[in-house]
Amino acid sequence: MQPVTLFFITLALIGVAYALGYFRSRALAAPMGGIRHLKSLPGYYGVRAAMWCGIPALIVLVLWASFEDQIIQLLVLGSLGPEMVPKSIGEASLLMSKISNVASGALSPDSVKEPIANAAELLKTLRENSETYMTLLVLSVAVLAGFVGWYRIQPRLNAREQVESTLQWIFFACAGVAILTTVGIIFSVIFETIRFFGMVSFTEFFFGTSWSPQVALRADQVGSEGAFGMIPLFTGTLLISAIALLVAVPVGLFSAIYLSEYANKHVRSVVKPLMELLAGVPTVVYGFFAALTVAPFIADFAQTLGLNASSQSALAAGLVMGIMIIPFVSSLSDDVINAVPQTMRDGSLALGATQSETMKQVIFPAALPGIMGGILLAASRAIGETMIVVMAAGLAANLTANPLETVTTVTVQIVTLLIGDQEFDSPKTLAAFALGAMLFIVTLLLNVLALKIVRKYREQYE
Repeated sequence: MQPVTLFFITLALIGVAYALGYFRSRALAAPMGGIRHLKSLPGYYGVRAAMWCGIPALIVLVLWASFEDQIIQLLVLGSLGPEMVPKSIGEASLLMSKISNVASGALSPDSVKEPIANAAELLKTLRENSETYMTLLVLSVAVLAGFVGWYRIQPRLNAREQVESTLQWIFFACAGVAILTTVGIIFSVIFETIRFFGMVSFTEFFFGTSWSPQVALRADQVGSEGAFGMIPLFTGTLLISAIALLVAVPVGLFSAIYLSEYANKHVRSVVKPLMELLAGVPTVVYGFFAALTVAPFIADFAQTLGLNASSQSALAAGLVMGIMIIPFVSSLSDDVINAVPQTMRDGSLALGATQSETMKQVIFPAALPGIMGGILLAASRAIGETMIVVMAAGLAANLTANPLETVTTVTVQIVTLLIGDQEFDSPKTLAAFALGAMLFIVTLLLNVLALKIVRKYREQYE
């Protein structure tokens, strides 16, 4: 049985365990005079029985599904002779892919060596047995644990306390998983970045003005020495992001102020949903719009002014990206402005301030932390955008501040470096992790700067 099917069956058993626990608690309370004699409400007894049924079974299911492939791979590769044992992770992956193709029928067993054909048969057997054993184990654990939870229901049992305590541990575990995932991502990037700097010097990466990570396979080939200067990439990233924010922040913020303070209910009910529709448009559609409409228009208009403009430019990508992130600034700013208490508005107007003065001197300072959060979210969205840049700004890593020229960004180069089958032992591939680490540091610095700005204005307001 597939894990997804088994998961839904387990959910059904959890529902059955809840119903059985609920009705058992009511049945035990009936001879005593009703549910008022129970230590907890019947629903808590049902939830307790459902937890007994579901938590152990789901833990077994998750662990089995997580480690099944690794264990099967070890058993299959271990069945090969000593002369065919892979010596690296890459060789093991390729050999396992070949065995899987034979097992699935994509390759004929007659076209491969006998040990590989035997390993393919073993792989099919192990997969079939694994599904059978997983199904039996998960269902057995669910039924037996659910029965224990149902049997141990007693009127004086404080089911509510046990349920709430278990939920607290579940919430703690979820928070721990999120934190550990973040830590794992950071350390994985750091380790690969350290490997990259073992091949490329710090000075070349941080101060180099040329980006050409094409490393040849042989030293005598043309272009055997790659260039790994990050300055052109970050210059392009900041240029496009700055253009996008110059479009999105004024338009989004002023539209939020208008909708929240000046527009009537009818206008607001029509305009706000229309603006928020921009957030639902796929980025590839924005990319087509930028490449087919905005970029040619900018090139033709620049030519009429006597300027040289590329068919792909930072200005085209930045303008369209700015349109894309307007809803991030507008919606968040509008919600934050509306969250300011009405009493603050009334007090300002009662003291003789105009509506404009109230907005500038009272509402805006109070809403500034949320507004800064919206702008920071928009900035992060702009820095991380890839599709629009690929289609409208190009892939050339040019060190320029001219918005009419072709540039590229950090995220585009990360995607480009990791396309296709890559071995993680060359500076070309490891450069993606170094760029990711630098992008993480830049984003962290933006967060720190935003927090300082928010604290400064909070102190002024308070």
